Amino acid sequence: MHKLGETRSTNQRDHLLQTPDTFVRAPLPGMSGATAIVHIAPAAGAQFTQYTAELEAGGTLGATSAQRFFYLLAGEAELTVEGSTHALTSGSFAYLPAGTTHRLHAPQTAKVAVIEKNYVASARTAAPAVLIGHEDLVVPTALMGDDDLQVRGLLPADAAFDFAVNTMTYQPGAALSMVEVHVMEHGLLMLEGGGIYRLGDAWYPVTAGDFIWMAPFCPQWFGALGKQPAKYLIYKDWNRHPLA
Repeated sequence: MHKLGETRSTNQRDHLLQTPDTFVRAPLPGMSGATAIVHIAPAAGAQFTQYTAELEAGGTLGATSAQRFFYLLAGEAELTVEGSTHALTSGSFAYLPAGTTHRLHAPQTAKVAVIEKNYVASARTAAPAVLIGHEDLVVPTALMGDDDLQVRGLLPADAAFDFAVNTMTYQPGAALSMVEVHVMEHGLLMLEGGGIYRLGDAWYPVTAGDFIWMAPFCPQWFGALGKQPAKYLIYKDWNRHPLA
């Protein structure tokens, strides 16, 4: 049935909630056998781009001059970089420095979260190298000592990186201990479960498949609801001075 213009999606000055009923799919330049759902981009005020790539069997992504991060959401893929091919499964991730020649190919259908950002160099450290891993091999830590809220840092806590990507898992009823207001911006993809997100002065029900963008200094808070854990993939910029 037609919903007569109703949706949970909303685009506000300091945040965006994009729900699957409003996703628009289109190929990006260089893609073959694939389409992209662009969640956020500089056109909306962000300093990075995040999209979900849906690859058909045999599909590939196009090239980019920016640094790129992959997280495999579903299916299997092969990443060829630096003369080697790596098999990726659900939960696999990879970081590729700006200008790295690579090829992501899906032997069968696959879905990939992709983050791209122009690198902000630091005089204190060299640019990071290629990194390939799997979420299951990352040791979780309790956020602020709360065992019901586990964080896995997919990129090292290394000043060479100018952004971080984590997964955060909340047990039912778990919540952030405070409303956060900070200089970092976020891109957040709900992977499992759901709950309530406060963004600015509004409160939104969210569930698996939703995407959220939070601008710098957007008040933000999350609490998990339901009978299963809530989990999301979250990007933030960090390790650089705000004037950089």
